[in-house]
Amino acid sequence: MPAEREDIVARLDRQKSLHIGILVFPDVEVLDFAGPFEVFSVAARMALRRPEFSVAPFKVSTVGAARAPVMARHGLQVLPHHGFDDVPPIDLLIVPGGIVTQPAQDADTLDWIRRTSETAALTASVCTGAFLLAKVGLLEGLTVTTHWEDLPDLRTEFPGLNVVENVPYVDQGGIVTSAGISAGIGMSLHLVRRILGEELAVRTARQMQYDWAP
Repeated sequence: MPAEREDIVARLDRQKSLHIGILVFPDVEVLDFAGPFEVFSVAARMALRRPEFSVAPFKVSTVGAARAPVMARHGLQVLPHHGFDDVPPIDLLIVPGGIVTQPAQDADTLDWIRRTSETAALTASVCTGAFLLAKVGLLEGLTVTTHWEDLPDLRTEFPGLNVVENVPYVDQGGIVTSAGISAGIGMSLHLVRRILGEELAVRTARQMQYDWAP
């Protein structure tokens, strides 16, 4: 089982943004990364409407293997903010899913996930991103979930995991996994609630006109 992590709330500083780093790779599912990007970006904007925040609590970045265009699923081209070699330290790492064949076979990507997770306070996956976390040993012995269609494969490939279904996400403290695609939005709102409190999470969901109940 992975070592205990510093709680991400302990890193929250009213004078400095937490860095949310979202991995992108060829054939990444669009809503897997765009949903969390929107949630944390809107939450940062909502927080700035409150007098106790002098800076946005979140800075959200996309990260690719290089700072070069990445072709997501359905032909959407994405230009990452950073490559592996120039990304600032990440407090919350989000690993989305999609067709994960390329990242699962790329040693540099797997090594970056492993190294970044070691220094991040919290690592989360959306959908089949759980396969990437499992491949680098981050989920061993934990209760996790993924897209409903991929649950049997996750159980078969990684028998050391307790894979559960019919839940939108599973929070194991330093590791959080979510079900498929739109479930990443609900998971991200849950993390906003965990870090900033329920009032700001509800406000964020309302601003997004997203039907979410804490």
